[in-house]
Amino acid sequence: MDWRIKNIYAELSEKSLQGLIISLPANISYLTRYFSRDSYLLVSQKENVYFTDSRYTEEAKISLKGIAEVKKINGSVFKAIAQTCQSLRLKRIGFEERILPFAEYKKIQKELNKSAKLVPTHGLVEGLRQIKDSEELKKIKKAIQIVREALKFIQNFIKPGRKEIEVAAEIERFVRYHGARSSAFDIIVASGANSSFPHHLTSQRKIRDNEPVLIDIGVDYLGYKSDLTRVFFSGKINSLVRGIYDIVLKAQEKAISQIKPAVGIGEIDAAARQYITQKGYGGFFGHNLGHGIGLEVHEEPHISAKVQDKLMPGMVFTVEPGIYLPHKFGIRIEDIVLVTPRGCEILSGTLNK
Repeated sequence: MDWRIKNIYAELSEKSLQGLIISLPANISYLTRYFSRDSYLLVSQKENVYFTDSRYTEEAKISLKGIAEVKKINGSVFKAIAQTCQSLRLKRIGFEERILPFAEYKKIQKELNKSAKLVPTHGLVEGLRQIKDSEELKKIKKAIQIVREALKFIQNFIKPGRKEIEVAAEIERFVRYHGARSSAFDIIVASGANSSFPHHLTSQRKIRDNEPVLIDIGVDYLGYKSDLTRVFFSGKINSLVRGIYDIVLKAQEKAISQIKPAVGIGEIDAAARQYITQKGYGGFFGHNLGHGIGLEVHEEPHISAKVQDKLMPGMVFTVEPGIYLPHKFGIRIEDIVLVTPRGCEILSGTLNK
């Protein structure tokens, strides 16, 4: 039995649950080591059952041999889940309260009638996913490598007159040709004043002389994601832009220097935020410092001032301070780090930008 499944069994036992209905694709993929699509997974010590339709049944049977029974759905998947729970005589069954829509919850509970109770759970699988194993790290590192190559490639393509959307299209083409399944999210290319919007929607705007071009990209490599942000410049860099860039870079350095096991996550956020505030730009850095990355672009741990948890070896997350001056420009520098037993490793390379 796979150790990931065993860990979930332990979590269920601790919470007096006999089974868990999993509907988040990333959680199913994590537990089964199989790229999950349009499926549900029932985990119990009596039997694990994977519910899917005819598009994926045969493929799933091969990949999930020894992990879960594959049940092909012809009618209602919710009825099939309930019937399986009843046949296994499960009485207290957990479900992902943040993921399972209320309408689906009601359908399963109706089919169960009074034979079993659905119990809300939060973060059982996500908590395990915070600590990456060697297999996961290998995939994340490859996803990062593809992005670094794409960023190096695109430098020579960024020229005045090019549209943001053209730059994004070239990046998308490049990453697919270099091994990525796809981009991990809509590529952000934000030029000039558009870079002051942290999540700008890449547009038809043409890049102009002497302005910053912020590029935020990530890829999906065998299910695992990367996410890096760099700022390029077309022409000369004025003193204000250079000064803001240096502040953001120094803030990132200060945050990364604090990363090691047992340090409070909030302290990492504070290290960057306090420096930016000291420089007079605290009101222009509104988002969290970072987020976990793996099977999802945004996952645990969230690197926020509000989080009181401690860092643990094996955590992988972004560190991405930014300063955004409305109607002028924005600067964000984003890297991915791994918490090691003694400190941290910058997976996306050195801080020499």
